[in-house]
Amino acid sequence: MSKAPWTDEENYLIVADYFAMLADDLAGRPYNKAEHRRALLPLLNGRSEGSVEFKHQNISAVLKGLGEDWIPGYKPAFNFQTSLIDAVARWLALNPAWLGRMPKTAAGLREAAPLWVGPAPTLSNQPPPQELEQMLHVAAKFDVAGRDERNRALGRAGEERVLAHERATLKAAGRDDLARKVRWVSEEDGDGAGYDIASFERDGRPRLIEVKTTNGWERTPFYISRNELAVAEERRKEWCLFRLYRFSREPKAFALRPPLDAHVSLTPTTFQASFH
Repeated sequence: MSKAPWTDEENYLIVADYFAMLADDLAGRPYNKAEHRRALLPLLNGRSEGSVEFKHQNISAVLKGLGEDWIPGYKPAFNFQTSLIDAVARWLALNPAWLGRMPKTAAGLREAAPLWVGPAPTLSNQPPPQELEQMLHVAAKFDVAGRDERNRALGRAGEERVLAHERATLKAAGRDDLARKVRWVSEEDGDGAGYDIASFERDGRPRLIEVKTTNGWERTPFYISRNELAVAEERRKEWCLFRLYRFSREPKAFALRPPLDAHVSLTPTTFQASFH
């Protein structure tokens, strides 16, 4: 069996095959991983089934770094080669509709049940350093945070899902009166308020929610505006950031409260230029 480095052609073939399986997986269509592997083998340069399976796990890791879905049956395996990252990036560039797709969870959001809300990422629950470094390197190289920020359909669907969560949570607490008053501020008034949803705590105190959504894992980087940070500081007791992740599968969430720099590293990405 070949131990030579994978060629660009081999990487392209296995990446295309992986995305074919992933499309079936996301759509709930049956597919057979072993059949896919066996069909690939004659097209590759003497690779074994084991090496093909491990390469699929490498692709899962690349997609995790890119803040994208991956096939659950192929657990991400790290220390992948740069050539594989480039192959996945080329496939995505040739198939722009993939990143613009609407998640199946976008249907019927207004009547959805409360979300699962868990703990935020911390130093105690982070992956091994080398794994995390590789994930963050890929995310930075391809500006994953910027991609999610520009994906208005994804952002809007995430906000609508949190709107439904807030209303359902208040109704479950017997506060139908408050549930009726929850407002989708960014939709009704436009961006600029520094938060997306005006909701309430169970005791009636205001709850201002900024929503950040990704199809990626919980540590996928995200952008936050100067205005959002300013409002977070001005209204610390009311404001929170609601992070939705794995959105295109079964969305999960965690909440961050100010000061945000206690939870995340804030990196300046743009500068204002003024004439002398």
